[in-house]
Amino acid sequence: MNLSLALTNLTSVAVLVFILGFIGARFKSDLTIPESIYQLISIYLLLGIGIKGGHALKGVSFTEIIKPSVTTLIIGSLIPFLAFYVLKFVGNLNDIQRGTLAAHYGSTSLVTFSAAVLYLENNKIFYEGFSTTLLTIMEVPGLVVGIYLASRKYSANISWGKTFQEILLGKTVLLLVGGLVAGFITTDEGFNKVSPLFVDLLNGFLVLFLLQLGYMAGSQIKQVKDAGIKLIIFSIIFPIIAGTIGVIGGYLSGLSLGGATLLAVLSASASYIAAPAAVSIALPKAKFGLALTCSIGITFPFNLIFGIPLYEAIAKFLIS
Repeated sequence: MNLSLALTNLTSVAVLVFILGFIGARFKSDLTIPESIYQLISIYLLLGIGIKGGHALKGVSFTEIIKPSVTTLIIGSLIPFLAFYVLKFVGNLNDIQRGTLAAHYGSTSLVTFSAAVLYLENNKIFYEGFSTTLLTIMEVPGLVVGIYLASRKYSANISWGKTFQEILLGKTVLLLVGGLVAGFITTDEGFNKVSPLFVDLLNGFLVLFLLQLGYMAGSQIKQVKDAGIKLIIFSIIFPIIAGTIGVIGGYLSGLSLGGATLLAVLSASASYIAAPAAVSIALPKAKFGLALTCSIGITFPFNLIFGIPLYEAIAKFLIS
């Protein structure tokens, strides 16, 4: 790992503000962002990243994007299967708990992806403009596979219609896809008119969002301790395994160093927005608190602080 890049990441505003939120939670500060503003920033980030990614798609040919897209779809389907069977050896978890965790780890984290983009841009590392499309592609299969694995021994019938409606028409996918389409269709003039809001201010709002996520992670400390050492180890080691799979997939599909790093980050991240919503509809009796604790209390801080430069180092080893 390039220690200078790792140190740059550790001392970046994004990571430092996340740590500030974490400390605030531990000392019971009232700096938490109101829920309505938190949701507004979430919508802004999803739409802004979609619009920016859609506009970048304009100069991309079908042949450039097809191989990475298929690779992403395969990885997105593989990871929840892998997580489900690895979790068999982690604690006393039943199939529903393992499937719920697999759905969270099979899905993606928009904020981790955004932080990785910021890391690459700060270090002047090129990445493909269609990476947001890969984010959107990976969001769906992980949720579907994880819920399917959990549902096999679930006593009640699964409402797949409502589940797919939540997955495909939920906030995350709808805003990402809608933003991609809008960014792709609009003219350069139209994009330039909205870019001061949706592009220039994006990183600033990301930092504000990370303040709240730091507070949320800091509030999860007791639950993290209660999760047990095996689950804590899983929440750190499994993302490294999944991230390495992402790097290999990026390498085989011809992505650049930055593109392979982003695919690794997508593979290694865990959802804490889309997954809980989808799981709660498909498996109403499932308790996803444990999965939420692992994703936002352990995996997200690890990826943000250490994981991103680690995946970039693995990608550099393979590609350079």
